[in-house]
Amino acid sequence: MTPDEVRPVRVGRRTVPTHRPDKVLFPGDGGGDGAAKEYTKADLVDYYKSVAPYLLPHLRARPLMLERYPDGLDGPRFMQKNTPDHYPDWIGRAEVAKEDGTVTHVVCGDTATLVYLADQACLTLHRWLSRTTAPDRPDRLVLDLDPPGDDFAAVREAAGWAGELLDRLGLPAAPMTTGSRGLHLVVPLNGRHDFDEVRGFARDLTDLLAAEHPDRLTTAVRKADRGDRLFLDMGRNAYAQTAVAPYTVRARPGAPVAVPITWDQLADPALDARRWTIAEAVDQARTRPWAGIPARGRALGSARRRLDALRDASGRPHRVNGRL
Repeated sequence: MTPDEVRPVRVGRRTVPTHRPDKVLFPGDGGGDGAAKEYTKADLVDYYKSVAPYLLPHLRARPLMLERYPDGLDGPRFMQKNTPDHYPDWIGRAEVAKEDGTVTHVVCGDTATLVYLADQACLTLHRWLSRTTAPDRPDRLVLDLDPPGDDFAAVREAAGWAGELLDRLGLPAAPMTTGSRGLHLVVPLNGRHDFDEVRGFARDLTDLLAAEHPDRLTTAVRKADRGDRLFLDMGRNAYAQTAVAPYTVRARPGAPVAVPITWDQLADPALDARRWTIAEAVDQARTRPWAGIPARGRALGSARRRLDALRDASGRPHRVNGRL
């Protein structure tokens, strides 16, 4: 490797070498207005370095799963859970239990780690919904609104219904475009409930939403059973499951980004899931769209009682610890 294929990036007290910075990770399509632009590894590194002040609070103390494309979008993809031995000692790690042993995940707490991961062609950061200090106690509940095709109007409609129901339950929700097709609604929790409780609550919540709008929404896991209805996916609310982190890049042409938004922005008919790319996402981050979301997460006790009352009124059966 020649010296010009390594670009040192100074990050605080560290200098992180980036290799082959001119390597194209996101090929452009060569079109005109509205076409997907070409982005290199250097562009990815620069983006993650710039967005770090807004991204890191969503990553700290959380195990990560890394989505890597060493040869760019046109090459193979692999999902990395375990931290390779050759990663530097200063990269954060967390050993957590799995069914047949343990796995040591990367934990990202600083900008230097973000730059290092970008150099590894890690495009997307998938985070746990719990922290390393209490891996079985999530402090986030995530609903994924997954439309049929690219129908973002259906996403906006479903998000409005879900937001209204969560408001009735006393739970603030933060919307985020996924950079792919849909939208995540993120509900901050206080971290005192285990995954069974949170998953049971999320299941009952989505069941009720689908029952209230049966022609538009579904909780059917099999695509063949959904028809043209939007899928309310609550499956990420389980131990060792992950969700796309806010401000992370998605592996799609043009390098779109998963971006937190306000409810007012969600009301814009021109909005779609890939509205922001690495060229514009930092500007959106600077507006701090989630500033109105309470810093302290909520307990589910009163929300569960209100949800059960609504289910009583609708004739829906109750669950105890996630079971009927």
